[in-house]
Amino acid sequence: MAFSRTQSSDSSVSIDEVNAALATVNDPEIHRPITEIGMVKGVDIRKGGVVEVGVFLTVSGCPMKTTIIDRVTDAVMKVAGVTKVSVELDVMNDEQRANMKQILRGGRPDKENPFTKPGSLTKIYAIASGKGGVGKSSITANLAVSLAQRGYSVGLLDADVYGHSIPRMLNAMAPPTMVEGLIMPPQGYGVRVISMLPFKPGGIEQPVAFRGPMLHRALEQFLSDVWWGDLDYLLLDLPPGTGDIAMSTAQLLPHAEIVVVTTPQRGAADVAIRAGTLATQTHQKVLGVIENMSAFPCPHCGEPLDLFGAGGGQLVADGLSKAFGSEIPLLGQIPFDVRLREGGDNGEPLVIAFPESPAGAEIISIAGALATTPRGLAGMSLNISPAGR
Repeated sequence: MAFSRTQSSDSSVSIDEVNAALATVNDPEIHRPITEIGMVKGVDIRKGGVVEVGVFLTVSGCPMKTTIIDRVTDAVMKVAGVTKVSVELDVMNDEQRANMKQILRGGRPDKENPFTKPGSLTKIYAIASGKGGVGKSSITANLAVSLAQRGYSVGLLDADVYGHSIPRMLNAMAPPTMVEGLIMPPQGYGVRVISMLPFKPGGIEQPVAFRGPMLHRALEQFLSDVWWGDLDYLLLDLPPGTGDIAMSTAQLLPHAEIVVVTTPQRGAADVAIRAGTLATQTHQKVLGVIENMSAFPCPHCGEPLDLFGAGGGQLVADGLSKAFGSEIPLLGQIPFDVRLREGGDNGEPLVIAFPESPAGAEIISIAGALATTPRGLAGMSLNISPAGR
C-alpha cells in the first residue's frame, strides 16, 4: 500500500468519520492521539468498505505494536459502512521522530526539568525512611497504583539508584523506548516507571558504582530526559537515610513533600525522625508519617499481635511535629501482611490482588488522603509582575 495521501474510492464510508475515529486512538506509551503526534501515515478506503490504515511506529522494535494495531482496528471498525480494517506498519525517519519529540516536549528545551517550571501542577511526594527493611518501596509502589486506580496520571521515579526494586514490584521490567534521546518510560498498572535497571548492561544483578555527583546526575536525567507527560502525581522512592539522593531531591525538586515510612519499633522510629528532620535544613514540607508492619489479628484467637513493637509511627509523628513546630500527622498504620511482600516479589501489588485486606484497605485509604491535596500553584513563582499604571 502507498499512503501518499488520504483517499477514498468508496463513498459509503466517510473519510472524515474514519479520521475522527483515528483521533480517538491513543498511543499506549505516550497516551496522546496518534493523529496528534504524527503516527498516521495515511488512510485508503477501498470498495466494499475495506479501510487500509498506515501507521508509523517510533522504532522498528516497538513492543506495543500489537496493541496499536488492535486499537486502530477496533476504532475504525465502529465507523458506519466499514467491513474490514487492514493496518500496515512503517517506521518513522529521523526527521519525523525529531518532530514528534518537539510535539511531546511542547517546545520545552532539552535537559530541562519540567517539574520546576512555573506552569507545572504536578504534586510530588518523596517517600523516605531512616533505614532499610521497613517496606518503603512496597508502600510507594502500592500508593502509586492506588492513585492510578483513582483515575490520576501517575509517575514513579525509583530514586534508590543502588537498591532499585520498583520495576519488579510493578511488573514494569520492559526497557524504555528511546525517541531522539527522549526516554519513554514503561508502565505497570497504569503507572509510568523509571529506574536504573534498564540502563545496566549486566541486568538486575549488576551493581551500580556511582559516587555523589553521578547520583545527582542520574536523578537529574530521570527528571529531564524522561517523557512523563502531564502528571497529576509523581512519587519518588528515595533510598534510606539522609545521603546524596535526599539532598539532590531537595535541590532538584524543592517543592516535593516528604512522606516518612517507619515500622513500630523504637529503633526504626529514631532513625526515621532523623530522616524527616532533614527537611528542616532543606526547607521542604513533611506531609506525614506512615507506620508499616503494624499490629495484626492473631489467626487463631483474633487478639492483636505487635510483631514489630508498637507506637513507632506516632513517635515519629510527634518527634517531627516538635522539630517543625507544627502538627505532622500519622497518615495511617498498615497491618503486617506477608502478601504485601509476596506481591512485590510477584509483580502484583497488594491493592490489586487483595484490595479488601486490612493492609490493602489501609494503603488505599492513605492514597485517598494524599489525593485530597489538589494540584495547584501554591508556593510557586509565577514570574509575573504588576502591570504599569
